[in-house]
Amino acid sequence: MNIGNLYFSFTNPSLFMLLTLSLVLLLVHFVTKNGGGKSVPNAWQSLVELLYDFVPNPVNEQIGGLSGNVKQKFFPCISVTLTFSLFRNLQGMIPYSFTVTSHFLITLGLSFSIFIGITIVGFQRNGLHFLSFLLPAGVPLPLAPFLVLLELIPHCFRALSSGIRLFANMMAGHSSVKILSGSAWTMLCMNDLLYFIGDLGPLFIVLALTGLELGVAILQAHVSTISICIYLNDATNLHQLYFFFIIEQKRGAKWEQPKP
Repeated sequence: MNIGNLYFSFTNPSLFMLLTLSLVLLLVHFVTKNGGGKSVPNAWQSLVELLYDFVPNPVNEQIGGLSGNVKQKFFPCISVTLTFSLFRNLQGMIPYSFTVTSHFLITLGLSFSIFIGITIVGFQRNGLHFLSFLLPAGVPLPLAPFLVLLELIPHCFRALSSGIRLFANMMAGHSSVKILSGSAWTMLCMNDLLYFIGDLGPLFIVLALTGLELGVAILQAHVSTISICIYLNDATNLHQLYFFFIIEQKRGAKWEQPKP
């Protein structure tokens, strides 16, 4: 589709992301229709409640220094990211489907958008003082330029690391399953008893890798959620919690007197 000098194409990632979004919306609709869920939940309602109850735990554990009402403002973003990532990863486990998260440009675009959003939150909460994370307090002036550069590089690489981690884990697992399943199918089609017996080894490995890939798909959604909470904590609190931790440690060491 051409609009002026721009060309827009409806690709496989676009189609399967729309399918994922449709599945999530249908699941939530059927669970919450007719005024809400039942007092005795069924399996689908339990799944939605499990996803809903999971998000506040990392938010409360990883994001400190904020009131509960302020933390709840981050709940929709983190909840949508967890649900969308989980369904996208699991959708790739269906045979003949398309794994959106195994494409680097997709994961990179998602990680960059989250990184930009967290940076905006940091400036909204702290103003220009947000840039103070580049230079911790008490640093000698001659070392300041080097420390600013050392802090800036890993901070910018957060946008890359999230996308690379998700892409590498999903691509590596799917490639291993495809190679071993192709090898098992080739040995099975050779019409030889020896090859048929030898095919059991790759077949069991494929089944084991499929189970492992299922666990990785769930784990990567959890890791993405924890990473967002950690980045939000760094953006909102800067170095404050670190200094509070050091002060509490010093107070604890002061009060703990050795027994005679």
